[in-house]
Amino acid sequence: MRDDRDLHAAEEALEDAADVAIYDERKADLKTENPLPADVTMEILRGSSRLKALRNWRRLTQAELATTIGVSQGFLSDLESNRRADQGAAGEGTGYSGAMD
Repeated sequence: MRDDRDLHAAEEALEDAADVAIYDERKADLKTENPLPADVTMEILRGSSRLKALRNWRRLTQAELATTIGVSQGFLSDLESNRRADQGAAGEGTGYSGAMD
C-alpha cells in the first residue's frame, strides 16, 4: 500500500514539474510581446473592436484615422464594427496599425 502511495506521489510531482515548465515557457513568451494598455484592454472587454479601442486610446476620430491611413470614414466604421474584413495581400491586414504608433 505504501508503494502505491509513493508511486502516486512521484507521478503527481512529475506532472507538477511539467506544469511549471509550461507556465515558465508561456511567461517567457509574454516578455517578447508588447501588452495592450489597460484602457484598451478594458474597452475590448466591454465589447469594442481592437481597432476602435486603439483609436479611442489615441484620441483620434474616425475621420482623422481614416485620412491618416487613406481610407474613407465609412470603410473604417465598417472595419471597427466587423461589417467588413480588411483583406490585404494573401488575406493579411494591410498594416493600418502603424498609423497609430
